[in-house]
Amino acid sequence: MDMSVTFGDDAVADEASEAVRGLAEASVPQALSSGDPTLWGPEAEEEARVRLGWLGLPTTSRELLPEIAKLVERARAENLEHVVLAGMGGSSLAPEVICASSDVPLTVLDTTDPGQVRRALDDRLDRTILVVSSKSGSTVETDSHRRIYEKAFRDAGIDPADRIVVVTDPGSPLEQSAIEAGYTVILADPNVGGRYSALTAFGLVPSALAGADIAALLDQAAEVLPSLAGDQDNPGLELGAAIGAAAVAGRDKLLLDDSLSGINGLPDWTEQLVAESTGKQGKGILPVVGTDPTDGGDELVAGIDTEAGVQIDGPLGAQFLVWEYATAVAGRLLGINPFDQPNVAESKENTARILRDAGDGPLPTGAPALVDGPVEVYGTLPEHVKDLSGVLTFLLEDIPERGYLAILAFLDREAAFDVPVPEDASFEEITDVWAAHDAATLQGLLSIRTDRPVTFGWGPRYLHSTGQYHKGGPQNGVFLQITGVVENDLEVPGKSFTLGRLQLAQALGDLDAFGKRGRPAVRLHLTDREAGVRHLLAAAREV
Repeated sequence: MDMSVTFGDDAVADEASEAVRGLAEASVPQALSSGDPTLWGPEAEEEARVRLGWLGLPTTSRELLPEIAKLVERARAENLEHVVLAGMGGSSLAPEVICASSDVPLTVLDTTDPGQVRRALDDRLDRTILVVSSKSGSTVETDSHRRIYEKAFRDAGIDPADRIVVVTDPGSPLEQSAIEAGYTVILADPNVGGRYSALTAFGLVPSALAGADIAALLDQAAEVLPSLAGDQDNPGLELGAAIGAAAVAGRDKLLLDDSLSGINGLPDWTEQLVAESTGKQGKGILPVVGTDPTDGGDELVAGIDTEAGVQIDGPLGAQFLVWEYATAVAGRLLGINPFDQPNVAESKENTARILRDAGDGPLPTGAPALVDGPVEVYGTLPEHVKDLSGVLTFLLEDIPERGYLAILAFLDREAAFDVPVPEDASFEEITDVWAAHDAATLQGLLSIRTDRPVTFGWGPRYLHSTGQYHKGGPQNGVFLQITGVVENDLEVPGKSFTLGRLQLAQALGDLDAFGKRGRPAVRLHLTDREAGVRHLLAAAREV
């Protein structure tokens, strides 16, 4: 197995080596590999006892392969070539990485944006197979997607039972309702938390339907598994010691670089795993994806098959398992429970309350503090701030020492690809057009204007990822939220809200959570989405 962790920074190597010695003296590698739930203290023991099933997945998940193979064979026979995955967080991030790295197509719905959902609905519905993935069985976004697709299938004269596959935990409310509806149901291991579920049915079912070789992933993980029980040449121990010791020493911003890797998108999966596992009790490791290092004293650069302070080389299946092991080790070093997510429910509850209290009336958006072209600005601003560039400058200047800026966009993350490009445009010209219409471009523009980390997340996707860190981790974040007008909304059958109304309520619910913590937070509302993004990017260039 060509799986290794190496160090390009002597200080990081020394800290990691010292931490490895301490962990080895405490017999942590042996205890973790045997599933000892006491490693994170008495308060975490009950949770850990039912959350360590991921250690055995390279073996236990093989039992799923014949069932999944039959499902794939049936889909191929029926020419169901458009695979759509409705899932959030741990139910969608791993399949997205697997399929991108395998170069097989998968449409992921981890959004409440009506435009993004409509685009999927309009794409080969007659050849679509929908995978509905939810561990709890009650995820509001995924439940909404299921309801919308059920209606779309019926309206097209298609029996939903022929097109919907459900992946959930045994005993979830989704399992029973799916059985009653006649859907194919594949059960996942209930002793694995969502963010550790890459090698469970949640990761394997949609990936196999899309055409990925899931047996190879399990082979890769199985090959590295024996090394995780030892004190020497244990990549999971070395990585966990490196990121955990660095965080304890103050380098708690983990910059993830995969620029030279053939694995596509692993940092997005790692972001959820590390942020949601460690961001609690005022502690945590903040993964930063998509920006260059600033040489700040609180940064550690981790490279996926890429030279860095700590470099992690190896195939995807092994990477999944090693990062999960490392995150558990880092949790021990930080003194937190890496398996719970105590603050995730807060924004969900805020969203439900906002929808309930508003009834049929407008949502409580308040009045804008200022309007700059197609952008309304909501929040508390200094009197001297008069335009959008001033807002961005204010937020950058408000980032505290050791803090960060998080950009959170409740928009259609694929909208930029709809912008027309000249027929004879080169690839570079096409990507320039896309970037000029993509809200994610804001991250790079603001990153070069500060020496603090700038993160970017699509909402509500980030609520199931970095959302736990924002609320439970160190309270040094500054938040820039972006919402947009909805011109072509989608009804959610059987519910009192539309998809667009849910999207806005989710944004407002998270803003409430920031407000309760006294964190600086501003919401930009685009009254014209395309023009608003262009205007916002132009304002960022003026900062």
